[in-house]
Amino acid sequence: MSAFDRAIFHDEESARAWLEGILWPHGTVCPHCGLIGCAYKLNGKKQRAGLYKCKGCEEQFTVTIGTIFERSHIKLHVWLQAFFLMMASKKGMSAHQMHRMLHVTYKTAWFMCHRIREALRDDAPLGPLGGQNKVVEVDETYVGGKSANRKNYVPAKTPVVALVEREGRVRARAVPSVNGENLKPILAANVHKGSYLMTDDSTVYPPIVKNFAGHGTVNHSAEEYVRTGGFHHTNTVESYFSILKRGIIGTYHHVSAQHLKRYLAEFDFRYNERAALEVDDFTRTMRALLGAKGKRLTYKQGTSDGEAAV
Repeated sequence: MSAFDRAIFHDEESARAWLEGILWPHGTVCPHCGLIGCAYKLNGKKQRAGLYKCKGCEEQFTVTIGTIFERSHIKLHVWLQAFFLMMASKKGMSAHQMHRMLHVTYKTAWFMCHRIREALRDDAPLGPLGGQNKVVEVDETYVGGKSANRKNYVPAKTPVVALVEREGRVRARAVPSVNGENLKPILAANVHKGSYLMTDDSTVYPPIVKNFAGHGTVNHSAEEYVRTGGFHHTNTVESYFSILKRGIIGTYHHVSAQHLKRYLAEFDFRYNERAALEVDDFTRTMRALLGAKGKRLTYKQGTSDGEAAV
C-alpha cells in the first residue's frame, strides 16, 4: 500500500477531518475567544466547507484560521501531500520538484514550501540540550556559494553553528560571525550546564565554556578526529552538517541568507524526528502539522526579507 493511498491525500473532506483531529484533539477551539468544544458546524448549502460557529462569541471559523493554511486557495489534501513529501525527503525537496509533482505553479510551490518551513520553526524549544552525563557536540560551518572558478569574486557565506546532543536533538543557528560574543549566548540558552561539551580545537570555545561540566576537543588541524577510545569526537555534528550540505548543494542549489533560518528549521525538524528515533514518515508529518497553529506567513512577508529562493 502506498502512503498516498490514504484518503487524506486525495479527498478534501477527509483531509479536513484529519487535520481537525490533529489540531483540535479535545474538540473545536474558537480562535476568537478560545472556547473549547463550544461550537457547532454550519451545514447550509451556501456555507463553505468546515465552517463552525462559536456558541460563546458567535463568531464563525474553520480549522485553518490562525494557521499557515489561512486564506490559502490550495486544497487541504494538496497541502498534506506537500507536508508529507517534504517530511519524507531526507535532503529536502525543491520548489521546482514540488510544482511538478503537485501540478501547481512554481510561485505557489515556493510559497507553500516556505509556509511549511515556517511551521517547522521551533519558537519555544522544549528545554535545553544535554544534561548530566550527556555530551553535546558544537561546531560551525559556512553556507553559501563556492569561490572556485570565479575571477575577482568570492561569494558571501553565512556562518551556521550547530549544537547536537549525542543520540538526541539538534539546534542550528545562523550567526553574523563565529566569535565568543555570538556563540556564548547561544550555548547559554540552549545547552544544559551539566553537559560535557565537545568541540574542535578552535580558540573560540575555551573562554566561553567554563560554566559547563566539561570540555573536550579534537585537533582537526592535525587530522585528529577520534581519540580516547572513541569518546572524543565531533562526528555527530559533522554528520548533521553532511546532510545539511547535501540538501543545500544537491537539492536547493542556493539558499539566501535571509531565508536560511527557515531551511535550518526544516533540517533540524527532520533530524529531531528521524527514523533512528523510531519516527516514520507519516508520524513525522503529523508532528509537523502541529506547528501549523499560530503561524501566518504572507507572500509579502516571505519575500520582503530577500529574493525568492529555490
